[in-house]
Amino acid sequence: MNSSVSAAGVLAQGNADSGLGVFLPLVLLFGLALAFGLFSVLLGPLLGPSRYNRAKTSAYECGIEPSPQPVVGAGRMPIAYYVTAMLFILFDIEMVFLFPYAVAADFLGLWGVVAITLFIATFFIADIYVWRRGGLDWN
Repeated sequence: MNSSVSAAGVLAQGNADSGLGVFLPLVLLFGLALAFGLFSVLLGPLLGPSRYNRAKTSAYECGIEPSPQPVVGAGRMPIAYYVTAMLFILFDIEMVFLFPYAVAADFLGLWGVVAITLFIATFFIADIYVWRRGGLDWN
């Protein structure tokens, strides 16, 4: 009987101690990331090369001298690149919002299923719109 009382006391003490202490690893991780970033930025100029010449300070474009004007015929970029980039961002944002739902699906219950279904349906409507308008054709 004495061992069960002590186990209950330990559990109660563990629950009472779980205030802000659970965030200590997160705070330490942010502090470590900040220290690493500052250390890298401040140490780079001290250890890096200090002698510069014309070749080191000039812009580099695949070994070709950069020109101020575009080459004739290569002035505009096709819009398909921008559409593809925007679609990638949409899918990326969708995954960012789907991951927390996947982690907390049991906790959210039916309301979570309805909300995530509407969220996915909205993205599918947008994808069908882009597909029908020819945004995915690379002609």
